[in-house]
Amino acid sequence: MNEVSELLSQLKFSGMNNSVEYRITEAIESNLSHQDFLLFLLEDEHLYRRNRKCETLKKRAKFNSKCYLEDFNVDPKRGITKSKIQQLKNLNFIDNSENLLFIGGTGAGKSFLAQAIGHAACAARVETFFISANRLFKEIEMAEAQGNYLTYMNRLKNRVKLLIIDDLGLRNYTHKEANILYEILEDRYRKGSVIITSQVKTMGWKSLFEDEVIAEAIIDRLTACAHIIDVKGESVRGKEKLKK
Repeated sequence: MNEVSELLSQLKFSGMNNSVEYRITEAIESNLSHQDFLLFLLEDEHLYRRNRKCETLKKRAKFNSKCYLEDFNVDPKRGITKSKIQQLKNLNFIDNSENLLFIGGTGAGKSFLAQAIGHAACAARVETFFISANRLFKEIEMAEAQGNYLTYMNRLKNRVKLLIIDDLGLRNYTHKEANILYEILEDRYRKGSVIITSQVKTMGWKSLFEDEVIAEAIIDRLTACAHIIDVKGESVRGKEKLKK
């Protein structure tokens, strides 16, 4: 048995190595065929690699917290129904390279939904990246200062399948930032999905940018193939504080 375990370890079949003793016992007790025994071992390895890939993607995504769609407080008054949650969980918008725009007040659950969808995407082995709008521009500024601007931008373009930009519109953006955002969205248009959360309705986004032409181009790239979801209701965080 030690030789089997050592060989599996050398071959990096960690899933099989973890379950081989159990599968041998199971095969003896249940009189499994050689084919079934091998099939179960291969399934163990496949599940192990799938779960490991999922966890790796979640780490790379840099979520702020663990959020799952099953935990969202569904309420039609908030503009979110069970059927809507199921639609989001299916991730069809990613397959169609469409965008999601969550619009609502502070604490309404926009970021929760965005990150929950991100977790679902990682479980489906979709490369995801979550970042606030302000941090995005800071990271790009740092990358440019270090001579890594193209590397950073190419990662967003070629590697990230789902880009989640949180809290767009907390402040106005410079001409340079507007150009960077447009470049990101242009690279991803009909090629990769973007999720945006914002307290500002899309009609008010024009006022966030100095150049009206760039503003219109940004809005067009985001809304041309997007599902706009209004998340209504009072702040969930505020209610939690009151309960405490």
